[in-house]
Amino acid sequence: MSSPVPGFAGAPPTGVTTLLVIAKEPLPGRVKTRLTPPFSPAEAAALAEASLADTLDTVRTLPAARHVLVLDGRPGRWLPPGIEVTEQCAGGLDERLAAAFGSCTGPALLIGMDTPQATAADLAAALAPGAWDGCDAWFGPAEDGGFWALGLAEPDPGLLRGVPMSVPTTGAVQRRRLVEAGLTVRDLPRLRDVDTAADATHVAALAPDGRFAAELARLTRAAVR
Repeated sequence: MSSPVPGFAGAPPTGVTTLLVIAKEPLPGRVKTRLTPPFSPAEAAALAEASLADTLDTVRTLPAARHVLVLDGRPGRWLPPGIEVTEQCAGGLDERLAAAFGSCTGPALLIGMDTPQATAADLAAALAPGAWDGCDAWFGPAEDGGFWALGLAEPDPGLLRGVPMSVPTTGAVQRRRLVEAGLTVRDLPRLRDVDTAADATHVAALAPDGRFAAELARLTRAAVR
């Protein structure tokens, strides 16, 4: 018998929604480049790995039809059991997100690897039994103007293609695209992505018991020796 999942009152990890995590393999020089400096590329990659591990640890406990990692690269020691792995397609981020949704049948909810502080409670509304009753899309805004989560009752890739990614207006453009398509959109909590060292400190304080916080503390201690 499954243990109760925080935010889901004893619900088992099954449901109608495919839960997607889109991520890059945490290799030096390929991830979290805005953390360098003050961190080295290897340290930034270690923080990215911890962030991804925290995210996957949370995701695999959540009620979903499937738990899928859409990965650019190869799986590593950070991959927990119970997570399917599929390969990202080529192209810009909008194309890769679109393809991730296009591979799904039925409702799908996608999150990134940059919010290790995300909890079951943050995602509860979008994964509850009645999440799609009168709702076509779930949108999780990020503090930097992007978005950390996006759910679609009918995962149409065309809703993402052409949206400018990694700019301050990304979230606004994406949400407007959903509304202009006639979708009923509900919002998830606003979260902060880890992009800079200041972001890392802020996020670690929100989830002090996670791997991300532990890795940041380890690197900080090493820097002052």
